[in-house]
Amino acid sequence: MQITVITNPALKQELLQQVTGEQALTGVQFAASVSEVQPHAAVVIDLLFTGSEEEIKRLHALQAGLVIVHAPLVTLPQLPGNFARINSWPGFLQRNLVEAATTAPLRIQVEQVFQRFNKKVSFTADVVGFISARVVATIINEAYLSLAEELSTKEAIDTAMKMGTNYPYGPFEWAGKIGKEELAGLLKLLAREKSRYTVAPLLVQEINE
Repeated sequence: MQITVITNPALKQELLQQVTGEQALTGVQFAASVSEVQPHAAVVIDLLFTGSEEEIKRLHALQAGLVIVHAPLVTLPQLPGNFARINSWPGFLQRNLVEAATTAPLRIQVEQVFQRFNKKVSFTADVVGFISARVVATIINEAYLSLAEELSTKEAIDTAMKMGTNYPYGPFEWAGKIGKEELAGLLKLLAREKSRYTVAPLLVQEINE
């Protein structure tokens, strides 16, 4: 199975975190953009996907058998039928478990792809944010609400979260890695379902500064 991964150095390192031995990566190529990918590739993984219509058209034009995209904010009805979606926000691919959403006929192939990287796949409902991204975004949002109430400092909240939950990053560290605009984008979509996801005013203020 030939796999082409569109990525940057940091996400590549996360993707390969559980890989041992060069033989495991036989048939795996890495590219910095869609333009570097050869047409008719068996599998294309785009960890840099932003969800734009132009990107969807360019990936679909490759006529790959399977396309796996980073798409926490875009659901399957917005994507071609041979697409699967995952979340590759910084920090998430460090785990040996990948959350994915796709149609039933593609599930086995998606599992086989991530077996190459020694990762398991947890298939979730095709919802915005999957599960983990919703949880992390909510924690970060709550941290900003607590900071606005002057309950503690960013440094103290980060330390408490890491020590208390064994998370790899505190909420403010994670916000810096993921991107505040990305977080706000997810929270705004979730707020359409429930008002408790409303973006914290202090987070909005930092984005606008």
